[in-house]
Amino acid sequence: MENLTMLTDLYQLTMMQGHLVNGYQHKEAVFDVFFRTLPFQGGYALAAGLEQVVEYIEKLTFSEENLVYLRSLNLFNEDFIEELRNFRFTGDIDAVPEGTPVFPFEPLIRVKGRIFETQLLETAILNLVNFETLIATKASRVMAAADGASVMEFGLRRAQGPDAGILGARAAFIGGCQSTSNVLAGERYGIPVSGTQAHSWIQCFPSELEAFRAFARTFPDSCLLLVDTYSALESGVPNAIKVGLELEAEGHHFQGIRLDSGDLTYLSREARRMLDEAGLKNAIIVGSNDLDEETIFAVRAQGAKIDAWGVGTHLITSKDSPSLGGVYKLAAEGEQGVFHPRLKVSENISKITNPGIKK
Repeated sequence: MENLTMLTDLYQLTMMQGHLVNGYQHKEAVFDVFFRTLPFQGGYALAAGLEQVVEYIEKLTFSEENLVYLRSLNLFNEDFIEELRNFRFTGDIDAVPEGTPVFPFEPLIRVKGRIFETQLLETAILNLVNFETLIATKASRVMAAADGASVMEFGLRRAQGPDAGILGARAAFIGGCQSTSNVLAGERYGIPVSGTQAHSWIQCFPSELEAFRAFARTFPDSCLLLVDTYSALESGVPNAIKVGLELEAEGHHFQGIRLDSGDLTYLSREARRMLDEAGLKNAIIVGSNDLDEETIFAVRAQGAKIDAWGVGTHLITSKDSPSLGGVYKLAAEGEQGVFHPRLKVSENISKITNPGIKK
């Protein structure tokens, strides 16, 4: 991860200078990271993002370029700039492990240290934890709907930028997805990668059958064919069966087919029947096409014969719940290890904080 020290809101820095000017920079503070409302109207969330938070904190340091920029804003005095020049985080971080189910108002992370240091961390921690916790939770819901079937995360091309695609794949893996199409995420985080071919592969050949045979020659032991470029049942599945039988006759295992459009329940049932009748009972059927947990649950309830799922857009963007309202709130402050609870009062009951250091 790159150095994200400057990934902060301006008011964190103005408050830090305020603490310094008023002699409060050494006051100790305890902040809790939590959320108030569960996403997806669900019953739990799945904590994620801790590894990125630790990496961020380990690299916290202001470069000379950072200081030149901050000085150019004409907001900060030289004493403050010099404090930033030597800035390092010296406090403590406590957190629940990634993948842990968490609930409203329960701290995911506790930050303890000098107020001058702990104040800076708010924005970046929330940016990292909110997003990854949201995607991990969505993935967990998708896995529950799949009821034991494999789920592949396919969302990179629809993610809100490269970072969301990479960290989203990581969070989806924490949430239970078995693999990702994202090669960089696979390299960076050790996530298994998976993929078949696009419709353009089939369209590049004179016929669908030739396209399938070409792919089978290239990957004889991992051949999974996309069968809905033209007509899944009239040509795609029959041509896949021909190639599958050819592979099996040569001593290879035919992996199966993927359906990426149409009525997945009907198509998968018919495809399963055709594959079984041809003697390819071990060939799997992968379903994809704008899926989420509700669609997967419904398709399964209708009797679909799908062995694995590829889930992209709705997972990586958390389409039906696009943000997690995680917050970073002061729970206690003190000096020399003696802390006093701090409470935020609000007419909005949900915004009243739970004071004190939690066990």
